[in-house]
Amino acid sequence: MKSETQGESKHMGELKRGQVILVTYLIATIELTFVFMQLGVMPYLAKSLGLDSVGFGYLQTTFGVLQLVGGPIFGRFADQFGTRAALILSCASGSVFFLLLSISTSIPILFLSRLPAVFMHGLPGAQKVITDLTAPSQRADALGKLGLCFGIGIIIGSALGGILSTKFGIFTPIYVGLVGSLINTMIAMVWIPSPAKSKSEHGEAEHSTSQSGSVFSIREILRLMKFPGVMEIFLVKVFSGFPIGLFLIMFSIISMDFFGLEAVESGYLMSYFGVLQMVVQGLVVGKLSKHCTERTLLRLSVLVFAGVGLGMALMRTVWHYCIIALPLVFAFSMLGTITDSILTKAVPSSDTGTMLGICASVQPLTRTVGPTIGGVLYKRFGVHSFGYLQLIVNIVLFVYLLKSKIPLREQKAH
Repeated sequence: MKSETQGESKHMGELKRGQVILVTYLIATIELTFVFMQLGVMPYLAKSLGLDSVGFGYLQTTFGVLQLVGGPIFGRFADQFGTRAALILSCASGSVFFLLLSISTSIPILFLSRLPAVFMHGLPGAQKVITDLTAPSQRADALGKLGLCFGIGIIIGSALGGILSTKFGIFTPIYVGLVGSLINTMIAMVWIPSPAKSKSEHGEAEHSTSQSGSVFSIREILRLMKFPGVMEIFLVKVFSGFPIGLFLIMFSIISMDFFGLEAVESGYLMSYFGVLQMVVQGLVVGKLSKHCTERTLLRLSVLVFAGVGLGMALMRTVWHYCIIALPLVFAFSMLGTITDSILTKAVPSSDTGTMLGICASVQPLTRTVGPTIGGVLYKRFGVHSFGYLQLIVNIVLFVYLLKSKIPLREQKAH
């Protein structure tokens, strides 16, 4: 009788964990939808306020720097105060962001609206919940499914922003984002439990050194880089996709100058990327993670990235790029998912939030330095320079991964 009761309790626990993970996917999807929705209308809002292209570049750089600084801090906050508090903070910051944006009648207020971006980290927050609620062998698959949320966010957000701003005015998507962010905050408050971890993990967190010191402690953040294999994997994560990241930052200009696309055609291309992201990260990454070791998948993603670089160096038309996009999205999705999974396993469970926050700073870092470096590459050497750089960097990384013996806590799911 006792064993039956324990079995029922375990089944109910698994059911509840599954429900929490589904709600987490929903929260991430809603937040990403509104982020991409405002990205579509932001250039037009900035232009209507008299901001030129240089000023708009400063605005984007400000957003990138704030997210870069805020990523590790948000992660520390999640470790010390729990994933529920972290998700609520992210959704509430999104609400403040859209509120300030809705009253942006001048350039100073527009820049002020960027400040809440420090704590707008819904994706790392969702990753933290999933990391806490899944076994290490299931982690890559569960984290990979967040790609579905990302793809849905790109498709719906981009389309919704364009439709609402065209039919009802430029501020309408911002008002929708404000209301939606408030609803998202309520969902996080009601459906995300506190704490999300099991009792044993919670006990481990109480004795962890990560719980000492301030949320803003740089020493505690850098401490994680000293764990075996962490620095090496993190550097692979940063450098492998960096040249492609530069290309994507410059894509709006490249699409006009090199491919000769109109704004509507660029929108279709973004939707195509969103669909690929959903299919690859939602279906392919999870299946491969169940049958291959993470070391193998890491090497595969870097090798595919090298092939993508060669393809970009040879491409001439937008149709070539559409073909290259498939392995590009695969490598991006696989590299991001596998490195996040490896890095969260390499540190104590009480430090996973900080580690995910550090991982989340990679894209803001690219967005911060990308416009300058990407602009120089494009102006002096042309589009194909991004491909050659991508090819060289990833061949070097692939050889390094073949020869090195980075310690990984690998657990292949069966």
